[in-house]
Amino acid sequence: MARPGETPIPVTNFSLADDPWAVWRRLLTYARPHWAMFALGVFGMALFAGVDTAMAWWVKRFLDGAFVEHDPSTLLIVPVGLVVLFAIRGVGDYLSAYAPGFVGRKVIQKIRGDLFRHCLDLPTAYYDREAGAQLLSKLTFNTELVAEAATNALTVFIRDTLTIMGLLCYIFWLNWKLAAFAFLISPVIATLIRLVNRAFRRYSTRIQGSMGDVTRVAKEAIDGHRLVKVFNAQEHQAAQFATVNEQNRFQNMKLIRARAISNPTVQLITALALSGVLYIAIRGVLAHTMTVGAFMSFLTGLMLITAPLRRLVQVFGPLQQGIAAGASVFQMLDTPIEDRGGDRPLGRAVGEVEFRDVYFTYDTEKGQVLKGVSFYARAGQTVAIVGRSGGGKTTLVGMLPRFHDPAPGSVLLDGHDVRDYPRIALRDNVSLVSQDVILVNGSIRDNIVYSTLQATQEQVIAAARAAHVLEFAEAFPQGLDTPVGDRGSLLSGGQKQRIAIARALLKNAPVLILDEATSALDTESEHIIQTALETLKRGRTTLVIAHRLSTVEHADLIVVIDEGRCLEQGTHAELIAHGGAYAALHRMRFDA
Repeated sequence: MARPGETPIPVTNFSLADDPWAVWRRLLTYARPHWAMFALGVFGMALFAGVDTAMAWWVKRFLDGAFVEHDPSTLLIVPVGLVVLFAIRGVGDYLSAYAPGFVGRKVIQKIRGDLFRHCLDLPTAYYDREAGAQLLSKLTFNTELVAEAATNALTVFIRDTLTIMGLLCYIFWLNWKLAAFAFLISPVIATLIRLVNRAFRRYSTRIQGSMGDVTRVAKEAIDGHRLVKVFNAQEHQAAQFATVNEQNRFQNMKLIRARAISNPTVQLITALALSGVLYIAIRGVLAHTMTVGAFMSFLTGLMLITAPLRRLVQVFGPLQQGIAAGASVFQMLDTPIEDRGGDRPLGRAVGEVEFRDVYFTYDTEKGQVLKGVSFYARAGQTVAIVGRSGGGKTTLVGMLPRFHDPAPGSVLLDGHDVRDYPRIALRDNVSLVSQDVILVNGSIRDNIVYSTLQATQEQVIAAARAAHVLEFAEAFPQGLDTPVGDRGSLLSGGQKQRIAIARALLKNAPVLILDEATSALDTESEHIIQTALETLKRGRTTLVIAHRLSTVEHADLIVVIDEGRCLEQGTHAELIAHGGAYAALHRMRFDA
């Protein structure tokens, strides 16, 4: 159980996958604001279905009027009426396609927007467990399947259901005995459709999972294309993609096979019933108990039922795919987001930071990552956290902006647990420059102002100058408006790092986290940036993670972390004199 104020462990609601009606009801809540447009579409569907029913009656009117009653008015009424019917049918067809399509895209726009906004508020622990490609697949592929179910599939379902109902009512009115005989096959078809629906939904869920795997492997290769090339891993990546691609094809073929079998099966059952109806009807015509017009009208009605029935069976595939996709999307939307934090007011923090007996575990099977770490930093001090890779340093400093919460233990800012503050207010007081620099696909200026969108031109230039961004930006024709490319692909590692530092400078937060912030810089650039950072650190509390001990020798406090424990802490001189773990690291880095 989560402690008060801690981020709850996300719980996925899997019941939606077993309750398609719950998914539909939830989809309808998104469609409700557009009920008038949808009603217009239903009106168009009713027109379309009504004309199909009228066509069967028109056959009777034509045959009986022309060949039985020899009515001269048939010569004018039938051709003109046929044109009018098809004109009405065209209007109905347009309305039944456009109106639900409009509603469907509005629904998807809202769902996709809600899903993306929800993703932004999901806890870091969720991203630690879930593959990013799976999330992208839900945001793109799965929502499009919902769109298919909410527009095309739903249109066919309603329109063809209305058509079948209208034709059934007509043939029952025409000859209820024959209609009842034909209707005997309905339980068989209903059972078949129910079985097909289950298969479609099961296969659709598997297809969406396999599509996420395809996206994951492709994204890994695209994002890591340099790694693939330098290690000549093209064949390995191609083999991985071939495996997930084949799995996706295999799952799709199961769906196609089910769809291919269901359609001819329904048609065969319908043909058996139709043959029986034909036998009885022809006997009635021969016995003069049924006119030729009535017979042909009845037959036309039955034949017209087969086409919408076939489409209805075919559309259950996209419908079930949409239901399965909707279930996965709504399960993600139901994942708990980060709590808003406490309600203790926090303006600009003084910057006093304390880690008090902090423990943390990602996975109980892998053991604790942090084991009782404690240290205290006065406002304005620089604390360096050093130690071997994998010791939990990044996890530790990530608790200050509440990427993770200790369990047990506490992290304090200005004497109060960070969980007592609102998350927004807390994070307004923390800047971060990490080893893995993330840049948005915009200009250099866009990335600098990302932390402070209301910054003035003078403030942006001042931050860029302090971080030595202007040194390379002014060499470009567009200056600060130069595009950085996807994830900063058009810049060097050192240039990206300087932009990240400028972003943190512009935010001007009282607490600064530097996680290997100068790791991508050459010696000369590192010296320049260190000088700029010394200016930045004045009046701010700074937590520095560094492997280069030369960069932390002047820190006010050095904390040595190893395998999640705090081995020792003190100033550089104190730790060297102590002759412990830090002194050993120092000798290994310099004496050698």
